[in-house]
Amino acid sequence: MDFVMLWRIVDCLRKGLPLDQSVYDAAAWSVIFDLSEQSARARSAGRDFPDFTRGLWKNTVPVRIELTAT
Repeated sequence: MDFVMLWRIVDCLRKGLPLDQSVYDAAAWSVIFDLSEQSARARSAGRDFPDFTRGLWKNTVPVRIELTAT
């Protein structure tokens, strides 16, 4: 999946399109490793997932993704 996401970022940058992800998406994807490590150290205890947007994700308009061959 990393390849697909990196390809899409490069594709958007080359075409001058807005990116499909925000800094909040990047933070959410990055925190998974740390939360998994904390959970494992606590004998698989659950961890709360932080809301980096402070609830603003509920009002975010989805980005329309169009994949085109070049």
